Amino acid sequence: MKTLVCTQPGHFEYRTAPDPVLTPGHSIIRIKRIGICGTDLHAFEGTQPYFEYPRILGHELAAEIIEPGDAVGFMPGDEVTIIPYFNCGHCIACRSGKPNCCVRLKVCGVHIDGSMAEYLSVPSHSLVHSSGLSLEELALVEPLAIGAHGVRRAAITKGEFVLVVGAGPIGLGAMEFARIAGACVIAMDVNEQRLAFCANNLKIDHTVNALSPDVSKQLMDITHGDLPTVVMDATGSLKAINNSFQYMAHGGRYVLIGLQKGDISFSHPEFHKREGTLMSSRNATREDFEQVISSFKTGLINPLTYITHRVSFDEVKDVFADWLNPNSLVIKAMVSL
Repeated sequence: MKTLVCTQPGHFEYRTAPDPVLTPGHSIIRIKRIGICGTDLHAFEGTQPYFEYPRILGHELAAEIIEPGDAVGFMPGDEVTIIPYFNCGHCIACRSGKPNCCVRLKVCGVHIDGSMAEYLSVPSHSLVHSSGLSLEELALVEPLAIGAHGVRRAAITKGEFVLVVGAGPIGLGAMEFARIAGACVIAMDVNEQRLAFCANNLKIDHTVNALSPDVSKQLMDITHGDLPTVVMDATGSLKAINNSFQYMAHGGRYVLIGLQKGDISFSHPEFHKREGTLMSSRNATREDFEQVISSFKTGLINPLTYITHRVSFDEVKDVFADWLNPNSLVIKAMVSL
């Protein structure tokens, strides 16, 4: 089968590999669509934590089952996506109903080879039915599930002001589900085109450019002097993460969805006087996947508006680096096999 391997930062190489062989507990799928996410971009540029090269990237996918193996309720030809965070099932996190942060977690396309290949062997328990979604919709379930999980972690209540920092696909998903939860959402980014996308496509009422000289004043005006009670980072930028502590209201919660390699730093007195809550949000669970699929099917979210670029698998090597350039205006690139 044909694969695309990230051999080192900044370099891709098409290679031929043996087709996967069916093993107990696994199913073989044929990849049909691959969504390109921030993890893939960060891996390509060499800034992704927990990463080793060479690696086949890709974990946002739509596929067709070739060999279901021991998967219950699945047949050859079924269209599926997967929950790409392969957990052990035995550790403290798994026993506590948190497989998304398993002690021995193997994320497809990060810790192990992923979906930039014609075929893939996956744990049977990771399969998710298409539920009638199109292939492109199916490939968008996982990135929006990340945002849905972050919103669930934040326990947002109706009427709260929620600031989402970072208007990439993960941040957009967080905005969508914060809105569905009844929040008054504020989008923050340094890219005016992405802020316009939030206003025009997601109907976000408030947008703030993080490079503005009066960010705090804008947030105070929007929140009637209170500041947001929930701040969610979806940038993975150390500067943005550290800077956003100041935007949290007294008694507020700060949820880190984005990930980067460095150490965060903030003023303890400022955080303490707010009695702030700091939490991370890692990956997503099947519950989040089900919420995303339901939101697609009921029309609460139109995921296809996220797709700005479409390419074939054979084109990825030549165009991938361009997607790192903000001028490319990419929100979500979709690869077809």
